[in-house]
Amino acid sequence: MPNFFSKAYTWLKNNKAVWIVLVILLLVDRVTKRLTLVLLPGKDIEILPYLHLDFVQNTGAAFGMMQGGNLLLIVITLLIVGYILKDWKELCSYGSLVKWGLVLILGGALGNFYDRITLGFVVDFIDLRVWPVFNMADSFITVGGVMLAVAFLFTAKQARSQEEK
Repeated sequence: MPNFFSKAYTWLKNNKAVWIVLVILLLVDRVTKRLTLVLLPGKDIEILPYLHLDFVQNTGAAFGMMQGGNLLLIVITLLIVGYILKDWKELCSYGSLVKWGLVLILGGALGNFYDRITLGFVVDFIDLRVWPVFNMADSFITVGGVMLAVAFLFTAKQARSQEEK
């Protein structure tokens, strides 16, 4: 176990920007969800005609899939976070777009994980009226996923062009 703590300390020391951004993402997620729990129950607040704040208890995954699947989603989250952390160095070798995409995914996954563990559901509150209600953590995961997709598309394109030469 001392080796684990030594490695963790070294990683934290060498990746200050990563964990600072991760902490900021988690704080943004927690503060917005806490405000939602305190200020929004039973209310639907119109910010703009296409943007409402509306508290929803989500026991499923994105887009209302797997309702009631909290335990399975906790396990899936642990597996994904574990994989990212285990293979962090290799994944980041694909470039900074991958690295920061992973940070966003970790921030979002851990934010929703915290809700599932402590509340038994995920707090959703951003309602665009044409899309399922979501939260900041979902936004982090989505943007991070897009960053990964773009990075891997460019990596694949570069690999193909290298093979053609």
